Amino acid sequence: MRVVVMIAVSAALAASACGGGNTDPQRGQTAPGSRVTAKTATLESAANLIQSKGPISKVSLYLDGFHAAKDDPKMQMEAHHYCNQANEDFSQCVLFDGNTSESRLMGIEYIISAKLYDTLPEDEKAYWHPHNFEILSGQLRLPGVPDIAEKEALRGKMNSYGKTWHTWMTGMHGMKSDDLPLGPPKLQWSFNHDGEEAPAMVTDRDKRMGLDTAKARQDRADLAATARPQGGVNALAGLFPNARTAMAGVTDNGDPAARAMPTFGMKNGIATASGK
Repeated sequence: MRVVVMIAVSAALAASACGGGNTDPQRGQTAPGSRVTAKTATLESAANLIQSKGPISKVSLYLDGFHAAKDDPKMQMEAHHYCNQANEDFSQCVLFDGNTSESRLMGIEYIISAKLYDTLPEDEKAYWHPHNFEILSGQLRLPGVPDIAEKEALRGKMNSYGKTWHTWMTGMHGMKSDDLPLGPPKLQWSFNHDGEEAPAMVTDRDKRMGLDTAKARQDRADLAATARPQGGVNALAGLFPNARTAMAGVTDNGDPAARAMPTFGMKNGIATASGK
């Protein structure tokens, strides 16, 4: 049965192009600037024919989910993840604000297994957010992939962690985005309790992309049996007035290092950080 499911996962991922409904960048443009000239378009077409795609050719997994800035969790944004699964314990994702050709590159996320997370230095854990709530709540999706294949793919992400930076504030739900990537990158965190996320943000995503978060939550309930307590589940405790009790399978492991808020500075022109 598991082999059949894995074949279904592979086939579904291969068949999934944009995956479900489309999400365009706000105002329908990537950034302000002059239109692409014929010369630039020709050079781009030639490059597509001649040059290798290198690491980009390995991108094979598309996920859609939500982040909140760790130092300002009211800053909540949807992120379309295009990922390369380097091995069973590590994947790397490029984040966009949509899934069309005009979408803006808004950040990056690295995803590691619990096995790799357990090897991290204590002061590094403040950067890595837990994933169990994202999966069990139904908020993390593989658009366009059949439910059974999606669940099997996410089974392998249970107990994993992500290190995410947003480099372009492309707009909180219903708010204007920055025209260009301005200011420093923002460390992102995950939602870990019901009521932390802006409900309209999830509802709008589901309507736009033909998804049903509530149904996905029901379908994945049995995955809670595979969950381990994770670092950082309570990192933002007290910052969401509508947060409710943690759901089954989502518990904090009590590690204060994961709850720390990194502080950033510069030393001899090099960025430094420490937890506080």
